[in-house]
Amino acid sequence: MTALPPARRTRRVVLPVALCVGLAAALTACAEDPDEGTNGVGRLPAKEIEGKARAAADAAASVRLAGTLVSKSGTYTLNMRLKAQGATGSVTTRKSTFELLRVGDALFMKAGATFWRHAEGSTEESGEPTEADIEAADKLDGKYVKVPQDDPSYKQLRGFTEMNVLLKGLLVLHGEVQKGNREKVGRVRTIEVAGGRHGEGGTLAVSLEGTPFPLRFARGGGGGVVVLSDWNKDFPLTEPAKEDILDYGRQLPRTSG
Repeated sequence: MTALPPARRTRRVVLPVALCVGLAAALTACAEDPDEGTNGVGRLPAKEIEGKARAAADAAASVRLAGTLVSKSGTYTLNMRLKAQGATGSVTTRKSTFELLRVGDALFMKAGATFWRHAEGSTEESGEPTEADIEAADKLDGKYVKVPQDDPSYKQLRGFTEMNVLLKGLLVLHGEVQKGNREKVGRVRTIEVAGGRHGEGGTLAVSLEGTPFPLRFARGGGGGVVVLSDWNKDFPLTEPAKEDILDYGRQLPRTSG
């Protein structure tokens, strides 16, 4: 028998060892816990994840809600900062954009001259604003109008500023809840829970970092998508200065989308 040179024997030994080490590393990587370093909610059943997200939202002091909501009355794009004492932000419909500010029960609305020129009830039969209304609209441009509590629009507009009402109405999954994909909302790792096999009852992305806040919600049936951020980050709420408030002098216009 011819003996192998030492160098060749070494190479034959090294090669199987290298393969074993590589295989062991691959198996170790596959066995890594995807929930390592998270808040652990990803290990829970889908229904418990949904419950923890709702509980976190219910206990929160404030939030920013930004996105689009589709309803029977139209499509609304919201960018609102909300807390129990009030809210501030903007609402955009198919026809207009306006700002809302609520401090306690006092609700203020601000819009550009174009919004007021085409307000319902302020146009001639031709659909064009009257000269008087154009002049009034120019004065209202960029000013706050205090919405009277007995005005028919007060309840609708206030609805955009109610944190608890919006969250309880939005964060609802329909159908059997099940776990979905792990992904990121911004830079935050999330676990998705969905209503129905294909998310037809809505999908909710829940944070895997820190408190399990809901970070994104897609309503079922194409009802819109909203992103929820700035949980528990406070913001100031102050009524406008008197010189920035004008009286509209009539029933406020409808804000259907």
